[in-house]
Amino acid sequence: MLKNLLYLIKTTQAELAPPALGEMLHGMLLAAPTGMLLLIIWELFREHPDPNRLWLQVIALAVMLVLQLWLAGKVMVKTNAAILTMTAKLRLMLGDKLHKLSLGYYKLRDPGDLASVVLQDVSNFEAIFKEHFQSLIGAVFGTLFLSVFLFIMDWKLALLMITAIPCAFLLMLISTKISQKFSLRHVASRNETGSKFIEYILGVQHLKAFNLTGSRFSSLKTAFDDLRQNSVKLEAAVGPLVITALVVFELFFLLMVYAALSRLNHSGGPLISISVFIAFLIVGYRLYAPLQLAMGSYAILNYMNVSVERIRQLLEAPPQDKGKDLRPEKHEIVFDDVTFAYTERKVLKNVSLSIPEKALTALVGPSGSGKTTIANLIARFWDVQKGDITIGGISLKDMSPKTVYSLISQVFQDVYLFDDTILNNIKIGKPEASEAEIMRAAEKAQVTEFLGALENGIHTKVGEGGQKLSGGQKQRISIARAMLKDAPIILLDEATAALDPENEIHIQLAIQELVKKKTVLVIAHKLQTIRNADNIIVVQDGGVSEAGTHPELLEKKGLYAQYWNTQQSSNGWKIGVAAS
Repeated sequence: MLKNLLYLIKTTQAELAPPALGEMLHGMLLAAPTGMLLLIIWELFREHPDPNRLWLQVIALAVMLVLQLWLAGKVMVKTNAAILTMTAKLRLMLGDKLHKLSLGYYKLRDPGDLASVVLQDVSNFEAIFKEHFQSLIGAVFGTLFLSVFLFIMDWKLALLMITAIPCAFLLMLISTKISQKFSLRHVASRNETGSKFIEYILGVQHLKAFNLTGSRFSSLKTAFDDLRQNSVKLEAAVGPLVITALVVFELFFLLMVYAALSRLNHSGGPLISISVFIAFLIVGYRLYAPLQLAMGSYAILNYMNVSVERIRQLLEAPPQDKGKDLRPEKHEIVFDDVTFAYTERKVLKNVSLSIPEKALTALVGPSGSGKTTIANLIARFWDVQKGDITIGGISLKDMSPKTVYSLISQVFQDVYLFDDTILNNIKIGKPEASEAEIMRAAEKAQVTEFLGALENGIHTKVGEGGQKLSGGQKQRISIARAMLKDAPIILLDEATAALDPENEIHIQLAIQELVKKKTVLVIAHKLQTIRNADNIIVVQDGGVSEAGTHPELLEKKGLYAQYWNTQQSSNGWKIGVAAS
């Protein structure tokens, strides 16, 4: 636990030393009244107690209590501010880390699990550490401070009391091993419950359409039940050991009382004074208080450690290779014997192809053949396992991801818009663009065709994911974004596949504006839309099966010709009415 905690403190450069010092001073003030109480008791045990001295001691006790309250307020503010600053930095660091990871990392991790690290694990660490920071400092410093005091009075009794600490600590080590196992299960259940809940909310429309709400809700209920069971197991597994550790402290305190009474009633005369015995009764019982407080929350601290470990794993995940500060002058794209796999199954196998500069190249082929993977590799969302991809003769691996992203504009089939205005969604393509530049891009992309129907025009908020707009409208905004970026390479992935005829005309006009004098790669299933492409590459089973122009591929009578003939014959299909 301490190792992971120190890692986070070092990584975020958290300034926890001043709050820790404040907590130590606060601990001293907490212990000081006990000392004053001893002085008062010892004064009362004198043959002739001095009332003036007693009143001075009582006044000093009151002053210490006031100082303790004042310092507690100051320290609490400082501690909370330091920890909140630390976790704020941590969230920014995690966000920056996610930006630097390749998409291959996201392929291997559940997005809900990653979101849980940033949202829930950091919040979990923040809440627990903020609440228990004082008890952690007190457990270490308070126990040390009081131990020194007891050793000065009688080292034998003090040693007997200190022996309780390693015995209790051994029980805590055992509980740590058990807690870690159940904490991991609890976190997994928590993440599964979150994923099931989001899945249920996002898919509720389809579940209602197929009358599956009851059956799908049962899976969500199962996830909640599993979370409840793992929560109970987490508490039940650690609770008995923590209680046993607390009992150990009580037992050793009783042993100390027995030993002290034995020495007090020694046949040869008392070996300790009454005042020392009273001191051990009062201060000795206070010795265990900080440790009891820390151990009472030990299970939750172990749970915090699981969150810290998950945060650490994400921070230490290897980032995508930064490459070098190289930028190509030309924009021809070449795949040289490229092999790539997302996991173990190879998606591309020894692919070699060329996408000429300032020309339109189309990728066609069956679903799952690797078309979208080729586009994603060009954008360097992943790095290839074998072979090389170059732009203008420079390997993608030798360019920084930032440089590669600046060279490429992508228009996806499924457009994602942020919950902001249309203007700001377009502006993503060029953050420093003026409103006039944005409006010109919007006009070229046919966005202005529907702005008049919106209440606030280009300043209309689109909702989460662009839910307030139609698919065609979102697609045009995506193209406007790409136009504003004005990158030399354009990747179009089924940009018109799911559009109605009217919207498709607008999108085609927008795309014609977008691709002027660019290196363009189009992924298409509608062969009619790419028949005039400069080069058509047919991808099949992770490799290139044929390439050429539309007439050349028809002459080869291969897969492309088969697709073309099938689509031409299907143009005359219509839904008829069955004869009665």
